[in-house]
Amino acid sequence: MRTYKVVGVMSGTSMDGVDLAHCDLTPLDNGKWDYRINKAVTVPFSDIWRLRLSKLRNQNALNVYKTDRYFGEYIGRLINDFLADNELEADLIGSHGHTIFHQPDQNVSYQIGAGSAISGVTGIPSVTNFRAIDVVKGGEGAPVSGIGDKLMFSDYDMCLNLGGFANISATVDGNPIAFDVCPCNILLNRIAREFGQEYDQDGKIAEQGHIDYDLLSDLNKISYYKQRPPKSLGREWINENFWFRVRESDSTKEDKMKTLVDHIGEQIANSIEDLTDDTSKARVYTTGGGAFNKVLIDHLRTHTDAEIVIPDPMMVDYKEALIFALMAIMRVRNEVNILDGFTGADSDSVGGDLSGNFSRLID
Repeated sequence: MRTYKVVGVMSGTSMDGVDLAHCDLTPLDNGKWDYRINKAVTVPFSDIWRLRLSKLRNQNALNVYKTDRYFGEYIGRLINDFLADNELEADLIGSHGHTIFHQPDQNVSYQIGAGSAISGVTGIPSVTNFRAIDVVKGGEGAPVSGIGDKLMFSDYDMCLNLGGFANISATVDGNPIAFDVCPCNILLNRIAREFGQEYDQDGKIAEQGHIDYDLLSDLNKISYYKQRPPKSLGREWINENFWFRVRESDSTKEDKMKTLVDHIGEQIANSIEDLTDDTSKARVYTTGGGAFNKVLIDHLRTHTDAEIVIPDPMMVDYKEALIFALMAIMRVRNEVNILDGFTGADSDSVGGDLSGNFSRLID
């Protein structure tokens, strides 16, 4: 079987930076994939990029278009430096892009980082804009990474990602299910920045606080948690339905952090319980930046007796980038890479826009 060398690129809503992972991906006879992350790096956003990305949803169409291209060029330059620094070559790039709008109820989900710019800067064929076709078909467009969980991590009962949002995937009675559980690091990082920190390292801020049970009760009553999947969340939803409750609370910043940590843990535990008949036998493969937050993980384990499995740090940080590398090569091979069972679309999709010369990748 041929092994493909693919750079997976992920820019999440938590605004930490751009994740780059150089991956070897090999199709197996059973339809699954063998994988290896050779090198990976996270490039933090500069203050200028963080400000520009956070404000872009309120800009005019011309600024959105220009930033789409500029961000693609920026990603391309990061990839060039990454490959050169590590003396690596790549057959393909798969980039998720940075989400600016996510309103699937209005058939909108838009990630910037133009593939034409990425391919133009790197000279490497690129796949981008994975979500668009699923949203057109009536799907949530997120989380689309469930295909990677199914094809690479099926030894576990569930896969949990603790990124800007917490999302989870599983196969229940032969049917794929994936959904956003609740906001996660996008909230915790907001409060951490009030302390002059980019994130709450090891949960040290939360550790100093106490749970505000009135605030916790208010958050747990949010109607989204009663909706059945498929379902997904975006930054717009947070601003309209969630953050004002936290902002208006009289609690200290430390107490807000502790309350949010417990809220996240409880909502994830509820989702785990919904996806299995016996949580005590469930093994949950847990990745994303939140997996390093010891207080968050402690609260999650308090709320569930499922086994929370945290892999090595490389996989914790770069599993999402690995999955978009996989989705990219599946797109080139014209294989389904978005399952309607995960997103609620009318049918499965072969998702992703192609930019560049793919002749060397076509057998």
